[in-house]
Amino acid sequence: MKLSSYIGLYCLLFLTFWPLSAQAKVFNAESFKLENGLEVIIIPNNRAPVVTSMIWYKVGAADEPQGLSGMAHYFEHLMFKGTDKLAPGEFSRTVKKLGGNDNAFTGQDYTAYFQTIAVEHLDKMLAMEADRMVNLKVPKEHFISEKKVVLEERRQRTENDPKGLFGEQMRSALFVNHPYGTPTIGWMDEIKGYDWEDVKIFYDAWYAPNNAVIIISGDVTIKSVKPLVEKHFADIKPKELPKRVRPSVPKAIGQTKMILRHSSIHQPSFSKVFLAPSFQNAKKDALALQVLEQILSGGPTTRLYKALVVDNKKAISVGLSYNGTASDYGTLSLFGTPVENGDLDTLINDIHAEIKALQVNGVTAKELEDAKQQLIDSAIYARDSLSGPAMTIGQNIMTGSTLDDVENWPEAIQAVTADEVRNVAIKYLTLETPWVRPAITGYLYPETKTKKMKDAK
Repeated sequence: MKLSSYIGLYCLLFLTFWPLSAQAKVFNAESFKLENGLEVIIIPNNRAPVVTSMIWYKVGAADEPQGLSGMAHYFEHLMFKGTDKLAPGEFSRTVKKLGGNDNAFTGQDYTAYFQTIAVEHLDKMLAMEADRMVNLKVPKEHFISEKKVVLEERRQRTENDPKGLFGEQMRSALFVNHPYGTPTIGWMDEIKGYDWEDVKIFYDAWYAPNNAVIIISGDVTIKSVKPLVEKHFADIKPKELPKRVRPSVPKAIGQTKMILRHSSIHQPSFSKVFLAPSFQNAKKDALALQVLEQILSGGPTTRLYKALVVDNKKAISVGLSYNGTASDYGTLSLFGTPVENGDLDTLINDIHAEIKALQVNGVTAKELEDAKQQLIDSAIYARDSLSGPAMTIGQNIMTGSTLDDVENWPEAIQAVTADEVRNVAIKYLTLETPWVRPAITGYLYPETKTKKMKDAK
């Protein structure tokens, strides 16, 4: 039930498991809402008598009180530690006993809990979720022991991973004055500092039916699900929710470069992370950025890979990735690793040259149509999955999109023009005129390079 480290994977679902063809809905989902504000989305898939049942809460790491970082993720752990009806750990034991599996994850803008199980046990899953929405009761010994679990998780995944720690520092430098710069798992000293009373305030404020969305994907219909949801959730009262107030990242002009040399690094590489708009705050630009990413880095025949890996053999990996599924800011990331004995600075210049060529000359009609079709074709695979559609819809609903935005994505992507793709490349990837603030560039080098530099001096 600790999937926070996989949030990047779920962000990629926004790009990978989306579209179909124009004028066709992607998932054919249906929805309804209870009087207390609880929204329910049903994604029919009757290939097997199984469901993935998810409940998403519109609260995440970016909503934590200042100085209490990691609380949303920590609380995710505590949601499995008992109620008046369930003993600590009994939730997951029940799911396993019934032949299913369950988990949870925390992002900057949301927290989600899910189970995949035979459809006959959906009633039990909804009953347990409704119970812990309002009746969580964590014994003191479990509050203390679970804090040790989270601290150890941070040690293993970040503190003891030089690349992970470096990436965390880069993100912190990019999101100045904004909570996205704080790691979801939290800072070590702050995790140690809060008590159950602090966490209880967080739970009481945000966990409510009018701040949640249930998504059920599988062998169900609205007719079969609605009575179950009403039975377990209709009597839970809504709450007056806190306002989500997010500061802006201030403008800046100075370049930021970060360097790490470490024995665990065997090949030099770099990454350059730009601020970018999210789908929520600049829909047209976000759509064009998705197409731009596909043109530059969507496979072995696309611009960056073909030019620098296949044709000129200067890199073993190179690419551009865009993440626009967020309530506030998105990110654009350039990255590359040169071939053995290749020069990293030369590779970086070559990548910038490819970007510049696109900014000056634009994209071809074939590149544009191929990119759109590749994105649209990818939805075929999403329909074969139970959890994929639920993850995609949930993440986008949580960050401000509507169900119609998700379902009508193919039409929106088909409308992207070559000029729009070129314009977003200019607007968000021009080093000399950054959008909001310059990119953060990180360099990774083997530790032996340091010794050579010292010898040279």
